[in-house]
Amino acid sequence: MNERTGVLIAVLSSALGGGAAVATRFLIGGLDPIALAAVRFGGGALCLLPLALLLRPKWPARADWPAVAGLGFLFYAVFIVFYNLALSYTTVGRGTLALSTLPLMTMVVGALLGVEALSARKTAGVLLATGGVALALTASLGTAPDGAWRGDLIMAGATLCMALYNVFARPFIARSSALGFLTLGMAVGGGALITLCLVTGRTALLLSLDTTQMLTGIYLAVGGGALGFFLWVVALRHASPTRVANTITVNPLIAMAAGTMLLGEPVTATLVLGLVAVCAGVWVATT
Repeated sequence: MNERTGVLIAVLSSALGGGAAVATRFLIGGLDPIALAAVRFGGGALCLLPLALLLRPKWPARADWPAVAGLGFLFYAVFIVFYNLALSYTTVGRGTLALSTLPLMTMVVGALLGVEALSARKTAGVLLATGGVALALTASLGTAPDGAWRGDLIMAGATLCMALYNVFARPFIARSSALGFLTLGMAVGGGALITLCLVTGRTALLLSLDTTQMLTGIYLAVGGGALGFFLWVVALRHASPTRVANTITVNPLIAMAAGTMLLGEPVTATLVLGLVAVCAGVWVATT
């Protein structure tokens, strides 16, 4: 499999992520961010474990377990709680627009850690996209929910978690397999969330969901959790972290369209211009 195929797989993963953003926003009124995170990645881990036991993939080496577990907790527990909390304040359009700065955040993190040099062109791309997003989110506050700016800032923190995961994950995936790496990491993060729900009594919230909410939760666990991030990890195995992260710009396109049709959330011209700025910034930084 070549790098181009890896990027196409990442595009599909990002499209599933756009749908998951709408599903998260739909469920956030009935579940708190921690319970919803347990549905997505706790449920995702429960989907992956029997598959991994059946297929017997190459698991991470024992020496890599602490790092893989730490990455799993960072992404499949910390990131997803921040992500859900952000979408409890803001719309899917605004939230996924903030998340679309991931490729540029990945570049900055990679540069700070000495993994990838940050050239003048890359710096210009980062500034263009970040400035465009900041302007778009600020200009559209009048049509956003009260406190949406809190969600935007929290999503920036979630994006940093994902950027760190992208930069650090690739060598561990290369030494094991996509399914083995993902299953171990998601089992740690999702297992921690399930345990927290059991200890705090949040499982009662899950039992109160109606049929539509249950089906949406299944999509989150299977599509937005297990399948979506299996594809993301496969993509990271075959393409660079920055190229994979670039595909996150598909996420707000799907989320804005679906959010308008299914949730009635407005898509303003400033949000669209913000997305254009992100795409332009990514193009400048990666060409």
